[in-house]
Amino acid sequence: QVQLVESGGGLVQAGGSLRLSCAASGRTWSMYAMGWFRQAPGKEREFVAAVSGRGRITKYADSVKGRFTISRDNVKNTVYLQMNSLKPEDTAVYYCNGGEDTVVIMTTPKWSWGQGTQVTVSS
Repeated sequence: QVQLVESGGGLVQAGGSLRLSCAASGRTWSMYAMGWFRQAPGKEREFVAAVSGRGRITKYADSVKGRFTISRDNVKNTVYLQMNSLKPEDTAVYYCNGGEDTVVIMTTPKWSWGQGTQVTVSS
């Protein structure tokens, strides 16, 4: 089991930027794709972005393409989400998780969820 700890959230004005981090434990972490998900109040958790084990393949939800960038550092066991041009509709609790690959992770995250990090974008 991999433990996940998200950080980096906060309050930002529309058009601003934030960088989220997710620290993961576990020696086999780098074998898996990693992804970011978010859950807005009253809505289901949704897929945001994913990166393959070696960082060569990335996938994004249409709503964040061109604004968000996912990356990972397998030495630091950390995955990042750089969020630019933020919009009020990006307000949510953001979570990270892992999966077998960048497609499977969208619907079948592998591990228990962490506490998430709150992102609030004001208009």
